[in-house]
Amino acid sequence: MLGLLSQAGYEFTGRESLADVILVNTCAFIDAAQEEAVNTILDLAAYKRTGRCRALVVTGCLAQRYGPTLLQEIPEIDGLVGTGQLDRIAEVTGRCLAGEKVVEVGAPGYAPATPVPRLATRPPYTTFIKIAEGCSNCCRYCIIPRLRGPFRSRPPDTILEEARRAVACGCREIVLVAQDTTRYGADLGNGISLAYLVKALARLPGVRWVRILYCYPTGITDDLLEVIATEPAVCNYLDIPMQHASDKVLKAMGRPTTQADLRELLARVRAVVPGITIRSTFMVGYPGETEKDFEELLAFLKEMRLERAGFFVFSAQEGTPAARMPGQVPSRVRQERLEKAVALQKRITFALNREKTGRNITVLVEGRRGKRYLGRSEADAPEVDGRVFFRGSGYFSPGDFAVVHITKAYPYDLEGESVGPSMPSIS
Repeated sequence: MLGLLSQAGYEFTGRESLADVILVNTCAFIDAAQEEAVNTILDLAAYKRTGRCRALVVTGCLAQRYGPTLLQEIPEIDGLVGTGQLDRIAEVTGRCLAGEKVVEVGAPGYAPATPVPRLATRPPYTTFIKIAEGCSNCCRYCIIPRLRGPFRSRPPDTILEEARRAVACGCREIVLVAQDTTRYGADLGNGISLAYLVKALARLPGVRWVRILYCYPTGITDDLLEVIATEPAVCNYLDIPMQHASDKVLKAMGRPTTQADLRELLARVRAVVPGITIRSTFMVGYPGETEKDFEELLAFLKEMRLERAGFFVFSAQEGTPAARMPGQVPSRVRQERLEKAVALQKRITFALNREKTGRNITVLVEGRRGKRYLGRSEADAPEVDGRVFFRGSGYFSPGDFAVVHITKAYPYDLEGESVGPSMPSIS
């Protein structure tokens, strides 16, 4: 959207008080995200009274989900743009500035088939590229298929061109995202798959790391694992949301896996890609989850020793089967289970981090904090995992790669001394 607005002649400011237009992109996946979005909209609406703001435009899943109702509840909003109409953002903004109230919310379906303009909002060395839109898995707790539509892959040539443009602007790490990355290409045919795309991206000149997030467990193929194992530019890292480890809860969620399936998958991944970092997410407090089910999850975590894991509590979403299920777990119990799971994983991650002391690892430098540099290793995805702090002789700029000797471990972060710059391998 920023790229399209820039192309239409708009300029951007980080100060809301100076903005003629304020754009709020929203999430509606869980209650906390909706509450945050609404509070943000209400806070920014004040600039229509105290700043120069003439148009407050709300986009994304909250706009898609509630449409005109949102406009009625918050009359300060001037425009709504749904998830299927994002390419009309410049037109809607112009109409709002002309004094019109605009509701551009229709069927979800936006998935650009040609390269789109982009305006960087984060440092250039890391670029997120969305390779597909929508989801066809229909888990019983999830509203995303209704808000984003069925799964749709973007053409590989479009993604590769977007990556080339990012590299030309200084990108060294490409992070692939979608609601379900492993389904990529299934709707395109001609042998196109996630493995095909990742290999092509990894071989683009200038690309140092390719990282894959949001891999649905049943879609992780042998071909994909082979690409991760053999392509030097592909990070030995997989994000595999598993959601639970109790067969009863997994079935109630509408997930197609059992605990035995997940165990087999983890063993296969680790066998093909030794030393790989695996991240996952798990939900606690799903309707019908008993103490026994929760203990099964804890036992699974203890035995599998995942390098990274995040946890969240079940949030009943109107319109999903899970919201109507019997056996809703009390909020207090959900929170207690969340805290127990987080505490256990913290101990596991800390123990695995301690095993890295004495090793040399490659770090993508992101900046300085005081006298220390900070960055991320191959095992750390941006914004969700830990960091590596280090000192040493020489000078590193953001986007450089350094070899760091690890001297100390923390529950989530590492500390060390630089050994020198890290040079890309030549193939």
